Amino acid sequence: MSAAVRPQGWQRLGTAIGQRLGGFARAAHEALPVRTQSSAFVQSRPLAVRDMGFDQPLVWVVLALLMWSLVMVYSASVALPDNPKFSRYAHTHFLVRHGLFILVGFVAALLAFQVPMRTWERAAPWLFMVSILLLVLVLVPFVGKSVNGARRWIALGPISFQPSELAKLAVLMYAADYMVRRMEVKERFFRAVLPMAVAVLVVGVLLLAEPDMGAFMVIVVIAMGILFLGGVNARMFFLMALLVVGAFAMIVLTSSWRRERIFAYLDPWSEEHALGKGYQLSHALIAFGRGEVFGVGLGGSVEKLHWLPEAHTDFLLAVIGEELGLVGVLVVIGVFMWMTRRIMHIGRQAIALDQVFAGLVAQGVGLWMGFQAFINIGVNLGALPTKGLTLPLMSYGGSAIMFNLMAIAIVLRVDVENRVLMKGGRV
Repeated sequence: MSAAVRPQGWQRLGTAIGQRLGGFARAAHEALPVRTQSSAFVQSRPLAVRDMGFDQPLVWVVLALLMWSLVMVYSASVALPDNPKFSRYAHTHFLVRHGLFILVGFVAALLAFQVPMRTWERAAPWLFMVSILLLVLVLVPFVGKSVNGARRWIALGPISFQPSELAKLAVLMYAADYMVRRMEVKERFFRAVLPMAVAVLVVGVLLLAEPDMGAFMVIVVIAMGILFLGGVNARMFFLMALLVVGAFAMIVLTSSWRRERIFAYLDPWSEEHALGKGYQLSHALIAFGRGEVFGVGLGGSVEKLHWLPEAHTDFLLAVIGEELGLVGVLVVIGVFMWMTRRIMHIGRQAIALDQVFAGLVAQGVGLWMGFQAFINIGVNLGALPTKGLTLPLMSYGGSAIMFNLMAIAIVLRVDVENRVLMKGGRV
């Protein structure tokens, strides 16, 4: 009896040892060679790869923001048809159009997701040239559409296209491709930074002619961020940052209406500004004050009843603050912080796998979403001067929603390619 049991016990022990050694062998086999600063390679531990094939938490967070945006855009715009300016619209007009914009954005995102990052890298210079051409066309009187004194849209039948949204994605791609091509001269200012600075300057001149200083600020931050993440010397980066700050200061000082916005931001309650440049900010602050901690309840906003202009676009957060209170605002801030961190992590992962272009593109998208959300939240809260920037993935707007979703889809493509590489495949 004992003789019969003993071989079985040794057999089970041998099987367990074999499985453990096989696991070590697989772990060693799966370890990835990652390029260091020199031409040598080092073995890195494999990162966790889920069988699902893409970053599901990021997808669910984006979907949640889009669903929330449908609710808040409808709440913020439901009373607009009572205004004679929008009297021909139904109460669900902006809700239906926002839903259609999201559907179009999903289609565009699915198409963008199918494109390999190598193809995006080859197309980056051409995409940049197309964006320049469209920014020129929007300034042509019979082509560009003027709204509230700004010529930022090209009418395409019942919808309008905003070239500045394409320009954000195009400059992001071009800057990432530029840094990959110029990697060997990144320590030399005139050869590494100056050509990119000229490209951004051309875009900036066209955007300021619309005018659209908010989009120009986002593009400058994207370009500078990619240059810094791409390895440009820190001293050159800070010199460039000082030049950019000086340029923006000169733009404000030489423009009377921009100066008025700054003064209104500093004191929106004064008799001079309360009914002028400080009107939006003062009513946004009233909305936040009414919301207190838990809000007045969904749909209960008073400021959206023709007091707060652009409540469904630039000042959607003020309606969220009034109806859902401090809790709703903190959730929005927390979600964008988490999403930005997640996207930046995907970018770092790609760079660790020697996919520099893909990594810089993903991190550029993180800078885009994070910085634009930061500006919009700061403007709504009165922490920053008023700028015409929407809240990404939430505010009403066709072009913005479409290119936001395309950018997220490209990040998911980077993540999928990362997972393929970590499993030992090729992209």
